[in-house]
Amino acid sequence: MTPAIDFTRKSQVSFKVHEYSHEPASESYGHEAAEKLGVPEEQVFKTLVVSLDGKELAVAIIPVSLMLSLKLMAKALKAKKATMAVKSDVERATGYVLGGVSPLGQKKRLRTVIDASARDHSSIFISAGRRGLDMELNPEDLRTLLKAEFIEISQ
Repeated sequence: MTPAIDFTRKSQVSFKVHEYSHEPASESYGHEAAEKLGVPEEQVFKTLVVSLDGKELAVAIIPVSLMLSLKLMAKALKAKKATMAVKSDVERATGYVLGGVSPLGQKKRLRTVIDASARDHSSIFISAGRRGLDMELNPEDLRTLLKAEFIEISQ
């Protein structure tokens, strides 16, 4: 199991694990997950790590069908500027490799914002900590586990 699955099991939140055969040549892990799991892209969420003012890392969870608005993310966390974090910083802080970054069970707890569109679904899919492995859970449960906020951060 992954740290994300272990963390969620310990919390006693209801979730389901979905595994699919990951294609290494896939250009978009999120689009591949939606297609192979047979769910709408709006229901599959990707985990992105940003740098706030070059001082702090934070997590944005948005649908794979949308793009992160760095301006909205900075505003949501009261920073002047948000930029995408460097790969090595992401992997060091989260303990996961890109394409398999889960918002759950990270090495270091980072401030997290979940796109407000997650509330439109009874369940959403997020990475379970490795490519080809997703978790399905209630967005409110995810918000509680991460001590996150629902804010519009995508475009």
